[in-house]
Amino acid sequence: MNAASDAARRYFDAISAAISGLDIFLRDDSSPLYRHETVATIVTEYLERLERSFSCWENRLAFADAFRISRAESGYPVFQNVLELENDRKTAEGRLSAIPQPDQIRAEMADFILRHKAFPQALQRSMAERLYLENVRNGQVFSPFILPRTVKVSVNPATKRPYYLVHWATFDGAANLPLIYMATVEDSSAGLVRSLVTKDGKLNEDVEVPLPVEGLLNPELAHRFDDFAEKNSAYSLSPATIAGNLDKDFDDLHPKQLRRVVLGPFYSAGITEHNSTVTDILAKVRRKENAWLLTWTVQEVFSKSEKPARKGLWSSQPAREEFYINTDDLDAARQGVSSYEKHALIPHEAYQLLYAAHEARKIFDGYQVHVVSNGKVISDV
Repeated sequence: MNAASDAARRYFDAISAAISGLDIFLRDDSSPLYRHETVATIVTEYLERLERSFSCWENRLAFADAFRISRAESGYPVFQNVLELENDRKTAEGRLSAIPQPDQIRAEMADFILRHKAFPQALQRSMAERLYLENVRNGQVFSPFILPRTVKVSVNPATKRPYYLVHWATFDGAANLPLIYMATVEDSSAGLVRSLVTKDGKLNEDVEVPLPVEGLLNPELAHRFDDFAEKNSAYSLSPATIAGNLDKDFDDLHPKQLRRVVLGPFYSAGITEHNSTVTDILAKVRRKENAWLLTWTVQEVFSKSEKPARKGLWSSQPAREEFYINTDDLDAARQGVSSYEKHALIPHEAYQLLYAAHEARKIFDGYQVHVVSNGKVISDV
């Protein structure tokens, strides 16, 4: 095994362990994030997509040489890999039709070995490509943009408007980071209010809503909302900016809360180069599958009040939200959020080394730290 393939194997082993650890954390009903059960469930759905993407990328290395990661920034694959995976997903069916079936390839490999007393590398690459394309075709990967879905509908008894919980995701091409969005949005569209809200301000149980619904629940606004989400999900935009743009672009939609989960950066010994102290400590971890650190941030902005609609003879103004930004917290103000949480997930062996080197407190200042140990996650260390 050459140095490049060894580094690739260590990277994929590390990211696989990190994703598995985060999945354990999200499913643990004693974890800090599980108090937001819906948030944990939504993040888990996208985590499964991300895990499948990494599985596909690892398989792709068997027949394709090009694979790069953002070593000094996110620790994730560069955006070109995400685009190529999405293109392969769309073209997989046609490409598979040009590659022989697995049984035929195996037979040809056996015949080649018997005839030439050598290993059939070209046939092995064909087999690897076929298995890769089948995996890409059959599974949901983390695409550059994943369309919104409505997963909850209820009624605000104060406003007598239906409200939705909608989520979507994007892999940001500039930051090379997976981003997950969740928005709670009230809908004042007259038709939806008549259909979904009873006279006493409750959800109309006679209207069947087969959740989850692909896109925004309001069919008249669904395509516009898809376009909005795709154009307003960049990491460079603050949550307050995104919520404000949504409020301005849709007179009948009233964003009450927007969450963004930033999955990363990811640190891996001998691969990433984010922080010299972390890099040096992780390099000393004896078991290389434990030489990693995954961080993520949960950002939230919410509406503190709504300016009522104003109708006049010469002009009118639709209802608009006033979003709360915590200006007492400089980081919250800089991020454009009402609140935020920073989390770090690290194997026990790596955490012990950081702690012994008296670096843990400095590195994890401001973070909620979660330690993976024997298949469990320990928080509040």
